[in-house]
Amino acid sequence: MADLLLQGKICLVTGASRGIGAAIARAAAAAGAMVAINYCRSRNLAESLAEELRNEGGQAMAIQADVGSSADVERMFATVEKAWGPVSLLVNNAGVSLRELVTHTSEDQWDQVINTNLKGPFLCCRRALPHMIRSRWGRIINIASVWGMRGASCESVYAASKGGLILFTKSLAQEVGPSGVTVNALAPGPIGTDMLADELTEAERQDLAADIPLGRLGSPEDVAKTVIFLLSEGGNYINGQVITVDGGWTA
Repeated sequence: MADLLLQGKICLVTGASRGIGAAIARAAAAAGAMVAINYCRSRNLAESLAEELRNEGGQAMAIQADVGSSADVERMFATVEKAWGPVSLLVNNAGVSLRELVTHTSEDQWDQVINTNLKGPFLCCRRALPHMIRSRWGRIINIASVWGMRGASCESVYAASKGGLILFTKSLAQEVGPSGVTVNALAPGPIGTDMLADELTEAERQDLAADIPLGRLGSPEDVAKTVIFLLSEGGNYINGQVITVDGGWTA
């Protein structure tokens, strides 16, 4: 049985119906947190995950919301507060990718990526922070990407959104640190998710894994374990940091 590092805490994970978000939700529930599983369109996956966690003795709910909409974010937080109380652990994981030349990128595509990957974390942080500041305790984790640190050809818009999220993290950590709230980011490298499978062929994924010092793609669970550490008391003195989880790929 996992150590209940997050016992009694209320944790909201955005974009948690699958992939990294689902792994974080499972890990948080195993650590004793009450977990709100946010989804935008994948209702069946989110509801199935919530049921799985409840069957294992945890407390979980699935909540639909487009994190790029302030009205949806308000409704999502109000739903959690009515059921359990204020959110003290926030993981901004919801994200969309875009692999396209800038010259072929539409304004709508730009808006979709920026609204989800950057505006979404802003709206969720803005809504979560008043309670955290009043309580003088809170944890915020933003899931960025190594592309937000180094950039990538044909992923300029995605990299811009994640680069913006990294600087948002660093700045917000300085802003709310005096109130006892920590804000950190993870920058995963290539992780074996559906998103990566949609972007790369099997041969490309194998070539990519061969370039990683640990010899494999990361798993969603690799990311989730780091998130749980930062959310727990072990992360008390870690603030404003960007932690790469990439097997040494960018070392």
